[in-house]
Amino acid sequence: MSPMVQAQPSFRSTPAAHQYHHDSSRAEPDSLQLTEFQDEFDNLLKICVVKQHAQRRRTSALIERRYAWRGYSATPLPTSSQGKMTFSAHCDGDTVATITASLDSDDGLYVSALYPDAVSQLRAEGRKLCEFTKLAVDESIRSPSILGAIFHVACMYAIEMHRCTDVLIEVNPRHVRFYQRMLGFEQAAEERLDPEVNAPAVLLKLDLRHCAQEIERLGGRAEKARAERSFYPHFFAPDKAAEVVDRLRLH
Repeated sequence: MSPMVQAQPSFRSTPAAHQYHHDSSRAEPDSLQLTEFQDEFDNLLKICVVKQHAQRRRTSALIERRYAWRGYSATPLPTSSQGKMTFSAHCDGDTVATITASLDSDDGLYVSALYPDAVSQLRAEGRKLCEFTKLAVDESIRSPSILGAIFHVACMYAIEMHRCTDVLIEVNPRHVRFYQRMLGFEQAAEERLDPEVNAPAVLLKLDLRHCAQEIERLGGRAEKARAERSFYPHFFAPDKAAEVVDRLRLH
């Protein structure tokens, strides 16, 4: 089953959810940093590209811990990043969120294993596909701005860097409404049983034209979050997004 199933963000937290332990020895190199911002609790967050061994180890540890909490296993991030880019969010050196964006390729997509017919149909229609996997969020996180930021970076990678038309994710049925409401995903295929974990799964698709329109309409407008009930108001404003794209081009 796709890691998106295990990774559906949980906003349950401890009373100290807005505090993170500082460890300056784990700060990310500036060359890998895409941007920094303050969340609604005035924490300084950094979004980075995960490339170095130490980064992969810490990011994999977050994924494995969060998946284990949901009763799933998870493989570490691969050392080869061809056609994939993993992003991580950091606060005071701690890795607090991550997501991987993978381009369609000859090796196929993760979701192709369970949904080969649906993926083949989209390819036949001339769609250029990307998938999001391995989304994990630290259990202490309550900030929707962190989720908005890391999703926005992944969407920019798909839209601005590779001109993809659609993002695919495979999720547990109980999380379908969350992704529909918060990002505008639509169901792309019926529920099926994922034999790898013996659990149900649903394929969702995000039309990146809709995504781009929502980014233009709401990006950087956090004051709209209560009325809009989506992550898009927590996406970056246009000028900051342009800076992120420029940094992405270096990778």
